[in-house]
Amino acid sequence: MGSIGIVANPASGKDVRRLVARASVFDNQEKQAIVRRALTGATAAGATEFAYLNDAHGIVAGALEEHKTAIKATAVDATQTGTALDTISAARALQDHGCSVVITLGGDGTNRAFALGWSDAPLIPISTGTNNVFPTLIEATVAGAAAGLIAAGHFSIEDVAQRHKLIRVTVDDERADLALIDAVLSRERFVGARALLNPELLDTALVTIANPAAVGITSVAGLLHPVGNIEDLGLLLRFGPDVDTVYAPIAPGYYQSVQVTEHRLVNFVEEIEVSGPGVLAFDGERDRVLKAGQNAQMSVERSGPWIIDVEKTLQLAAEKGLFRR
Repeated sequence: MGSIGIVANPASGKDVRRLVARASVFDNQEKQAIVRRALTGATAAGATEFAYLNDAHGIVAGALEEHKTAIKATAVDATQTGTALDTISAARALQDHGCSVVITLGGDGTNRAFALGWSDAPLIPISTGTNNVFPTLIEATVAGAAAGLIAAGHFSIEDVAQRHKLIRVTVDDERADLALIDAVLSRERFVGARALLNPELLDTALVTIANPAAVGITSVAGLLHPVGNIEDLGLLLRFGPDVDTVYAPIAPGYYQSVQVTEHRLVNFVEEIEVSGPGVLAFDGERDRVLKAGQNAQMSVERSGPWIIDVEKTLQLAAEKGLFRR
């Protein structure tokens, strides 16, 4: 019997895009209800052991109270800074704990932070963020059931999951970084409120997924040339006037005209270089300042998390009669 890891980000679904755009709000009470439903599904599928990030708001700990007599739950040793460092350290701790699968509650940024700690983790990412390209809008009850089936040993990760792409980023004289969906150079000078809301300052973007049915930079890319996770390719965008103007939802409920001078496919061996000054944004959030003359190199590879196909997992369970009594 394996254990299920759970990470719920208290900060997801609460940033400035609720003021500037029309993004949904996920309060911590709703996140706790989502975790409760996931636990119900997981225990119905036979899971009994859990490990979790004990966040400062007690989201997971509170949900576990309802199930404490029937399960074993362990709070892993992680930082308590109220920043993305907590998710990164929790990912490392859950990997060391030997979790068979991890359920995350957050958006693209939360899952990127988790991948910084455990890049090839087996994940079921549940959307409670803003752009939500990487995580999926799925009912937590069945997401938990899928996790429980894996933890109970009915299916291997290779049976029910696909490896996600990521963007590997190296920065001159600084630590390396990564993005799961998009890495963008903006000509802004400060990280500030983090969200990418001014298309006139965009310079370069490299995306793993170009999805016309999503929001954010991936939607701009997808409305020009769709690229899915199954393809061993990325898409490069150079921004500026005179070629294409794309009217795209760069945030929930927020369309803007974005001018693109170039877009083309990028294979796994190609390296894209960008230079400062500017700010590097990863998965929809400005994150790192690039100084004048400082360079960064970006490339796409298939070395990201394993994403559990919840529907496939439950279909296989039905074929095996695992829920028949």
